[in-house]
Amino acid sequence: MPASPTVSRRPIGLAIFLIVTGVIGFYAAFDLTLERIQTLIDPSYTPTCNISPLVTCGPNMASWQGSLFGFPNPVIGVACFVAPIVVGMGILAGARYARWFWLLFNLGFALALTFVIWLMIQSIYVLGTLCPYCMLTWSVVIPMFFYVTAYNIKEGHFGRLGAFQNAVRVFYPWTWTLVLLSYLAIVLIAQLRLDAITTILLYS
Repeated sequence: MPASPTVSRRPIGLAIFLIVTGVIGFYAAFDLTLERIQTLIDPSYTPTCNISPLVTCGPNMASWQGSLFGFPNPVIGVACFVAPIVVGMGILAGARYARWFWLLFNLGFALALTFVIWLMIQSIYVLGTLCPYCMLTWSVVIPMFFYVTAYNIKEGHFGRLGAFQNAVRVFYPWTWTLVLLSYLAIVLIAQLRLDAITTILLYS
């Protein structure tokens, strides 16, 4: 009698993670969109995220970098952060996605991370600000990319990668260390460029 095919377990933990981070990202993008609308309606309006000269979102929203494609960047977040929420809910409901779907999903996060890195550079090195809602977006896109990429490697969606794939399987529970190192790198860059810690404490 032929053996039944092995069915991989649904990634319930990843699904919950995608839902939670997707909701956080959607909240940040939606709130920033509302703030941008308010500034367009009333040019004298002071956004609630303008906390100090350093921690502020006003200059970011008003800059050309804040509307790279001709409309406010947060609109992209409002549309795109729905995807991980839907995918996560689908997994919890029993959905099993095809390999091509996971690869396209991963590509989406790769593009999102590229955009986020560009926005970080513009914010820290050009505008000299730390936008609270922007940073909240950064904080969820980074782990989303690492966890989805690690999951795809572990499951063989990129093909058989031999020893590297086995190493990722072992390391997968420790993917958070890559996320933590990324956060520390951002803090270090902001500190070296903007003396962020001193400035934040001064206005706290």
